[in-house]
Amino acid sequence: MKQIQIIARLRIHQGQLEKFKEIAQKCMDTVRAKDTGVLQYNWFFNDDESECVVCELHEDSQAVTRHKENLGETLGTLLALADLSVELYGTPTKELVEGMAGLDAKFYSFYLGL
Repeated sequence: MKQIQIIARLRIHQGQLEKFKEIAQKCMDTVRAKDTGVLQYNWFFNDDESECVVCELHEDSQAVTRHKENLGETLGTLLALADLSVELYGTPTKELVEGMAGLDAKFYSFYLGL
């Protein structure tokens, strides 16, 4: 499986919602302007907007690496406003696994599907 799916769960720190939304919009703007291998990039809030889930689908591991590089400092700012957990689905390259080390990501290998 060449495509990589990512589910990022963000628990927003108390009092940081408006700043979080501002930085989230910057992330979206950057992806629209710079990323070429992103097939899906959707943000969802729970009812009280204390948690956000970002669903991503990338063409391949290299697209994920470029995505991370493009977001750079903006991603760092976002992570100062929320606690992050990441799940990655697919068959990532060794380089991508190493590049995700600082995010404490969980990896899931493909088994069955349509």
